[in-house]
Formats: sequence, C-alpha cells, structure tokens
Amino acid sequence: MDKGSTIFLAVSLIIIMLGMGLSLVADDFKRILIYPKAVLVGLTNQIIILPIIGFAVASIFPLKPEIAVGIMILAACPGGPTSNLITHLAKGDIALSVTLTALSSLITIVTIPFIVNFGLTHFLEKGQVIQLDVVQTIIQIMVIILIPVSIGMIIRRYKESFALRMEKPVRIASSIVITLVIIGILIKDKDNLAFYFREAGIATFFLNVATMLVGFYSSRLFQIKNDKAISISIESGIQNGTLAISIAIVLLGNSAFAIAPAIYSILMFFTGGVAIYFGSKIIDKS
Repeated sequence: MDKGSTIFLAVSLIIIMLGMGLSLVADDFKRILIYPKAVLVGLTNQIIILPIIGFAVASIFPLKPEIAVGIMILAACPGGPTSNLITHLAKGDIALSVTLTALSSLITIVTIPFIVNFGLTHFLEKGQVIQLDVVQTIIQIMVIILIPVSIGMIIRRYKESFALRMEKPVRIASSIVITLVIIGILIKDKDNLAFYFREAGIATFFLNVATMLVGFYSSRLFQIKNDKAISISIESGIQNGTLAISIAIVLLGNSAFAIAPAIYSILMFFTGGVAIYFGSKIIDKS
C-alpha cells in the first residue's frame, strides 16, 4: 500500500475506536467487581488461550510464512466492536461483552508487540525477520486505540445525547471503511485471491470456530450462566480484524501479513450468524 492508503487506514481505525469510546461508560470497567469470574475467564481466553490456539493453527496448517504471521497478528488482537453487536443479536450479556472488549483493548496494548514479534521470529526465515520496537509499538497502539477511545468516553460523559446520536452513524461509517479496506487489500492481490482463500480461509475459519467453542465450553466448565457464556464465546472468537490489518500494514508495512486478517474479517460474519442462531436457541430454552 502507498503512504496515502496507509494514512487512510490508520485514520479509519482511529474513527472506529472513537466510535467504540462513544458506547463506553466508566461502569463498563467496574463490572469486573460485579462478576469477576466471568471477566477473568473471558480475559484468560482472549489474552492467553487465543494466542496459543493461533500459534497451534499457524504451526499445524501448511501455511505460507506471511499467512502464518497474519494469523499470529490476528490472535494477538482484542475483540472488536463487531463482537458487541453479534453478542446483542445472540441474546448474550451485552454488558459483559462491552466490558471484555474494553479491558482486552487496554491489556493488548502491551501484549501485542510481544506476541507479534514471537510470530515474526518463529515463522519468517532469518533474512526476512523484522522486529517491532516494543516501546514504540505500544505508543503507536495507544495513539490509535487508547486516545480515541478515551476521547469518545469523554464525549459520552459530558455530551451524552450527542454521543448517542453519533453512535449509529459512526458504526455505519466504520463498517463501510473496513469493507473498503478489505476490498482494497483483496483487489491488490487479486491474482492470488483464490490461493489466499484456499490457504488462509481454512486456517482463519478454524481459528474462529475453535476459539468460540473453547470460549463457550470453558465458561460452562466454570458454571457461568448461558448468557455470559455466549458473550465470552463471541468475545473469544470475534477479533478486531481492523486492528490486525492496521498492524500488518501501518506498523509492519507488509500487506501480505494483512491477507489472513482480511479474509477472517469476511468469514467472521458467517460464523457470527451461526453464533446468533445457536445463542438465541440456548437462551430461549433456558
């Protein structure tokens, strides 16, 4: 991607994170005191189990190094705003979903550079290896995540009516932007599109489904109620693909690393639809 496209992607992510901030209030961060077990299980799945499953998928499947690195970038990312919408439609606990998205977004500011550097070192050949500067990367991720989210929360705190009015338009604009970004990436590599879907599609689909199943059944193992288990399942399996694409292109400067997150961002709407169907059935029966 050229410099203009890279700047566009970074600005787009900032807008998306601003939109997330508009939907958050201080109480979202206090819910860890209300149901600590659910929050702890959810964060463990997102911060620890997800990268482990991502590494297993990238190692077991016969992937090109760039695709494997893309899987690791994806697995390092937190849940995204889309997970909150899917949770709502699946009749999960939306408050828990928002809490997990917010907390994981903060924690992964620190964990992302370490997980991504591990993926780069492990899957690329010695001559290809590049390293993210940990401190610089944390600062950059703070700029594109923490600052916009904080601004959005401040607007929500002092101009609630405006924030509520803007929440839907910003969400729609965000969806349009990420769709354009994904289309742009796929068009750029259109000659390899069938190959990428064949290779990255199976791996990312497996990552998505496996993490959702682990999220749900680990919740049931700890006797967490169905609506919260659904939230944890979706938060564990629906990642912030926009952030993963931004890390690949903006921070690492390699659009090949963005192929897996781009394809994942398409497939997750299909698996999300399945989660909505089964989640609704589970809640209706309970």
